[in-house]
Amino acid sequence: MLVSIVIPCYNSEKTIRKVTEMVMAEFEGHPDYTCDFFLVNDYSRDDTFGEIRKLAEDYENVHGINLMRNFGQHNALMAALNYADGDYILGMDDDMQTHPSQVFKLLDKISEGYDLVYGRYEKKENGSLKNLTSKFNEVSSRILLGRPKEIVSSNFWVITKAVRDEVILYKNFNPYVDGIFYRTTSRIANVTVEHHKREYGKSNYTLKKLMNLWLAYFNYSVIPLRISAYMGAIFAALGGFFALVTIIRKLLDPTMPAGWASLICCLLFFSGTILLVLGILGEYIGKLILSINGTPQYIVRETVNIRREDGGKPAVPARKRESADFGEEGK
Repeated sequence: MLVSIVIPCYNSEKTIRKVTEMVMAEFEGHPDYTCDFFLVNDYSRDDTFGEIRKLAEDYENVHGINLMRNFGQHNALMAALNYADGDYILGMDDDMQTHPSQVFKLLDKISEGYDLVYGRYEKKENGSLKNLTSKFNEVSSRILLGRPKEIVSSNFWVITKAVRDEVILYKNFNPYVDGIFYRTTSRIANVTVEHHKREYGKSNYTLKKLMNLWLAYFNYSVIPLRISAYMGAIFAALGGFFALVTIIRKLLDPTMPAGWASLICCLLFFSGTILLVLGILGEYIGKLILSINGTPQYIVRETVNIRREDGGKPAVPARKRESADFGEEGK
């Protein structure tokens, strides 16, 4: 059983070797499984790709993909998924928080017949901002993406090859892999895993990046548009009701003064609502224009230790390097 491990890498020069070799050590104790790695350098500012190249020199089952600019974590994952060809594909982070020691908890669970298994953390070792945004993500993904209520998503997951084959059909420039997972299968499960502290540095997700990631939800749901329509109908009904109340009160008491302050408050409230709805519409239209213009999902600058056959599909390599020669085998 071949397991392809896909890891998006950003400024992980100090950790990616340790992650890779610790995962290999876990597989040594499970002879029924073999593994290969697809490490995607998402335009790191350090020498991450240099370290990936060294790993590929040392291990034939390590493959490197170098992107031409920073596309984002989910775009890097899509790049890796387009190359990975294992019976199972396992996604994890490059910073040791999704710990190699937990890999077979996911694999044991998916072998029960599921299509997708997420690692569910007993306790998250994140900062307060990341925990807050994770909680917001749990609620909004259930509403906007149709995530099953009992399922908790994470960056630690494993899917079957059948799910992967459907996921890579998605070519939009702004992917959100969990949203694609949810619309592909309902056979989803959680398994409890440990969440470890980051060994080096801090999270590369700023508030702006987290917001941009959340806006990717709009690619998979029309619910924001429906909410806008409901808001418009409710506010129109309220406006008509209060207009009727005002007319009746004025007829009953002609001396009643006009409410300038309340009028201004109403104008501000409804103007803000209109701008919100226009912003939601603009987000959809902007994404549509970018898609029509062929904005790329990712662009590969170079690959290391990857052979391509039949229309660009990478071949599954041998498990062990037999010769000392090495070089860039495909782009």
